[in-house]
Amino acid sequence: MTDKAEISQISRYKKIISISRDLASTLDLDILLKRIVQAAAELTGAEAASILLYDERLERLYFQVASQFDGPLLRGLDVPVESSIAGWIVKNRQPMIIHDTKQDERHYQQVGQSLGITTKSLLGVPLIAKDKVSGVLEAINKRNGKFSSDDQEALMTLGVQAAVAIENSRLFQQFDLISEFVHELRTPLASLRTATHLLTHPEITDDKREQLAKNIQRERVRLAEMSTDFLNVARLESGRSQFQIDAFDLNVLLNECFQLIIDQAEESGLFCNIEIPDELPMIKGDCDKIKQAVLNLLSNAIKYTLAGGRVLLKAEAAPDEIHISISDTGVGIPQKYLDRLFSKFFRVPGSERMSQGTGLGLSIVKRIIEGHGGHIEVESEVDVGTTFTIHLLITP
Repeated sequence: MTDKAEISQISRYKKIISISRDLASTLDLDILLKRIVQAAAELTGAEAASILLYDERLERLYFQVASQFDGPLLRGLDVPVESSIAGWIVKNRQPMIIHDTKQDERHYQQVGQSLGITTKSLLGVPLIAKDKVSGVLEAINKRNGKFSSDDQEALMTLGVQAAVAIENSRLFQQFDLISEFVHELRTPLASLRTATHLLTHPEITDDKREQLAKNIQRERVRLAEMSTDFLNVARLESGRSQFQIDAFDLNVLLNECFQLIIDQAEESGLFCNIEIPDELPMIKGDCDKIKQAVLNLLSNAIKYTLAGGRVLLKAEAAPDEIHISISDTGVGIPQKYLDRLFSKFFRVPGSERMSQGTGLGLSIVKRIIEGHGGHIEVESEVDVGTTFTIHLLITP
């Protein structure tokens, strides 16, 4: 007769098989990682679970996601490889059970402190696919009793499936980005090829030569911006883009953004205004990345607004969040495209007549804002204008 322990083990492996099918069904890295940590906590009877990803080239280990306690601003937080439990697991490619983390000097407390939890016990396993360590999967605080060898075996089995799924997700993302990048390169490279060929003609006029030189400069700038956008997306999607978290004055940041774009707006024949209170609550986050998001939206507003139009940068504080809005009186966006606006590579049909781009800018903005625990909304009407509103939490 099968005893209870065997039944429990059979039930656990049935669960692992079911989870493996689930992991194989998604190529979205964020969704995938969340499913893995939820499954890890469930399988081991732990209060929580987390994943730290490892960059072998840079020999860097960084926090990525935790079940129940996922703090967006912690993504990318460095964990020392040489002096942490997770680092030992990566270097030795071996699982580890720590029944009392207070007794282990390698326990790195910063992540737990930032998440607001105390790590008392820990079970960690390496994530290995194709003989390459991609990270560490940890179960934190056994709910009843202590982590056992059965828990370790179950987590190792899950870890094998998880490592393969993570590798497949990354390969798919890289292929997707590279394919699109190569596709987007064709147009500027064709323009450069044509311009450089025409410049070799001896009969070309000075005016035509000057125009071709301007075309080359424009395409050079376009290629540089394209490369930057693709690199930013790759870093954000892989989790390797680390947020440098600190408290900063949003009033100062928004005024800086306004000053940076005012000349561009005036050159385009636009009226540009800013409406923000003299004092706004301090924000905790990555000042440079928030600035990048706001400047991207302001730049778009200018690009898609005809001469004589208006662009407005506005901010106001609500009880628990700050709203930053960028409004324009531009060409607007048809309602049927609003749901796809933040998708990678999507460009509103016809928009290329006013500005060239990769279709990655708004995707980057969305990831930055959501990475700070906020969200972004858009309202638009054709031939009336568009308003993007960023919602950022006020954190103590």
